[in-house]
Amino acid sequence: MFANILVAIDGSEASQRAFDRALDIAKLGNTTLHAAYIVETGLFSSLPADNTVEIMYNVLKTEGENVLARVQEQAKTAGVAVKTFLKSGHAGSEIIRLADENKADLIVVGSHGKSQTDRLLIGSVSTFVVTHSNVSTMVVRS
Repeated sequence: MFANILVAIDGSEASQRAFDRALDIAKLGNTTLHAAYIVETGLFSSLPADNTVEIMYNVLKTEGENVLARVQEQAKTAGVAVKTFLKSGHAGSEIIRLADENKADLIVVGSHGKSQTDRLLIGSVSTFVVTHSNVSTMVVRS
């Protein structure tokens, strides 16, 4: 079916549903699951150039580590191999780059992220991935 699935997670309910769907698909065959949490650096562009940016980045990085640890445990319990990635940058671009680097034949994303504010600031990551990726993309509705 699929050899490599990349799923984007951000700690939201929608991304957890995306992960659950990717995990279900991965259990059907000999599939490696790749889970990516991207710290969206575009959120920092309007912040003052002091230690606020570093503090915010570290908070989001820690959140990403925790989210990745949870999905890694969930995949292990399900008997599915998972590789995790914690990256920073433009979320949509990083997801596409990781999909290419890991030869993903399916990208799974949630229909929306953590908040509507994020969407206003950085745009819809799922729309960006669907529009710009050459890899088949599944958008999981919440």
